[in-house]
Amino acid sequence: MGTTAKRIPLNGVDTPTLFATLDAVRSQPELAEFQFRAVNRWVSGTHNRSEIQGFYGAGQEDASRTEPFTYDSDHPKVLVGGGNGPAPVEYLLHAIASCLTSGLANIAAARGVKLNWVEAIVVGDINLLGILGMSEEVRNGYQGISVSFRISGDAPDDVLRGLIEQSRRRSAVYDVFTNGVPVAIDVTTE
Repeated sequence: MGTTAKRIPLNGVDTPTLFATLDAVRSQPELAEFQFRAVNRWVSGTHNRSEIQGFYGAGQEDASRTEPFTYDSDHPKVLVGGGNGPAPVEYLLHAIASCLTSGLANIAAARGVKLNWVEAIVVGDINLLGILGMSEEVRNGYQGISVSFRISGDAPDDVLRGLIEQSRRRSAVYDVFTNGVPVAIDVTTE
């Protein structure tokens, strides 16, 4: 990575801030601890709404988001929903695609590679026999997810492929999918 990449924003990535962040975390590893949060409320039927706003990171509570991001989720009508938003499992497809693509943009910018365009097509295969309790052999979630990238940039094919591979290695969402994560559920009744 050249010194030019450290000074010039590239691919919409503020590379000077990216490198300053890397330097800050190297010198103060405790800045790497983050906690993201979402609040979800039931609307009706299978329709629900999440709000995402504050998070803890870089040693403090973040207050830069003055308004929450709001996401509706629902099942499609064929699955007894109202179709008021993507199904929860569809948000997972968005999560892996956007995490890999965001990482790719950062890595390309850090390495001085100009991207022309990137497209990720994500497909998840699921069998409802598990969710519906009709088979103990079929898992409730996706049986498999595939991500197909199309990419154009000012670097050779092997370099562009290497950017995607590095993004996969550093993707938080890919890690959660492939390694799992403990999930604790707490219930309060009123």
